[in-house]
Amino acid sequence: MFWIMRLVLVSLLIFIVLSIVKYLINPKRKLDLALRQHKFYYMDDKNNMRKNFFVTHKGALFEGEKYPEKSSSTSVASILVWARNSECVKELDPVDFRFIEKRIHEFYPKAVISWKSPIQEPMDKRSS
Repeated sequence: MFWIMRLVLVSLLIFIVLSIVKYLINPKRKLDLALRQHKFYYMDDKNNMRKNFFVTHKGALFEGEKYPEKSSSTSVASILVWARNSECVKELDPVDFRFIEKRIHEFYPKAVISWKSPIQEPMDKRSS
């Protein structure tokens, strides 16, 4: 009976430690933390072309959809980015959007980045 209790306690301890480690390395938790702290964070699964990526910068959360090249399904041809909360976007200026584009280009250098409304209008005014 003593050995069974010891085995159960060791198993429980291992389960608790693994649960804590899993929680600490969870990318969704890191994204939420960066959003609350108004820091930049990029969350993406580069191996899964169908999965969208998330970017947080200065308290604003953006989502990006990847579109593969027609000839190759492993490289990204274009990316469409939009804000999850348009209220936070009003605090950002075009320099912040260029910074986000630059950081996305670090992961997908050949991709053409497009912004959905309401971000596209200030970007068009700046470039003209």
